[in-house]
Amino acid sequence: LLPQTWTNGINKAGKLALLAWEKETGIELVQINGQRRYGGPPPGWEGGPPPAGTEVYIARLPQDVYEDTLIPLFQSVGKLYEFRLMMTFSGLNRGFAYARYAAPQDARRAIASLHRFPLRRGCAIVVCRSTQKRELVLNGLAASVSRQELEARLHMVTEGIRSVTLHASPCQRQAKLAVLKYRSHEAAALAKKALMEGDLRLGQAGVRVDWLDPQLKQKLQLCEEEEPWPSWAQGGEGLAVPGPVALRLSLQNVLECLNMLCWKHRLRTPLFMTKCVQVNPSGWQQFWYQVLLPGYAVPLSGFTWIFPDGQGQSEHDKAKAVAALHILQLLGESL
Repeated sequence: LLPQTWTNGINKAGKLALLAWEKETGIELVQINGQRRYGGPPPGWEGGPPPAGTEVYIARLPQDVYEDTLIPLFQSVGKLYEFRLMMTFSGLNRGFAYARYAAPQDARRAIASLHRFPLRRGCAIVVCRSTQKRELVLNGLAASVSRQELEARLHMVTEGIRSVTLHASPCQRQAKLAVLKYRSHEAAALAKKALMEGDLRLGQAGVRVDWLDPQLKQKLQLCEEEEPWPSWAQGGEGLAVPGPVALRLSLQNVLECLNMLCWKHRLRTPLFMTKCVQVNPSGWQQFWYQVLLPGYAVPLSGFTWIFPDGQGQSEHDKAKAVAALHILQLLGESL
């Protein structure tokens, strides 16, 4: 009883003002899963939802401000399709909201007119284009987790999931990470909240969830796009990794070819970094590599699986040879 009394006592005047505004305007607000929504679609709306580029993100809101202040303000610059205010369990807002307009020009007008708008003295709000993120990453999954098992559990606690892909974690040995793609930003945001508050019990120390970082996404795509190379660099469970070729690679031979190509294109001697990031039960070792070409715009990196065959060449040298082949291929295509 005490926690409920404490919650109801927070910002009582603001809540009463909101209820009076709802009654006066006939606007209906629906609260579910930590957010309160108007519209989506609003009364009298005809046709499908608005196109991409119609949603704005609103931040730095005073926590005791509600829709009776915010909706009229954002309606003043264009027709609202939907307004979503993120809420705490105590009845305050979480400091941010989303407004989706009927047309892209309305969203642009909202940003131009209301960014840094002084909602109160000394309180200028932020209004900017919504990024519409739809992908989450789960870190800390056990290496034994299968995609089918993970997908089944996700369907139990989240809605709107479109795809699940598993990858070897570039940061943790004997661990996996998963990329989850949802049908919309709203579905992904609700899933993120549900996963942060729940416990999938798919990792030894708990699973961490966050938005998928663009740099990590690019790194995972590089891993998936590796081409087939030597027999000791082929394996891996469920990952797109190199397969066999007849030619047995020698680091010295490959480096000679790479150095010759770099000299031809006026690039200096390449610098290699390799790191073993995972060993699977059958003995295959996953290596991350990065090659810096002085004079080239960006470092080049990727992943490969190496098998220790005990024939004199170290696993790091094998990883360097695969990296050198990767760079030879890229340079051959781009220079």
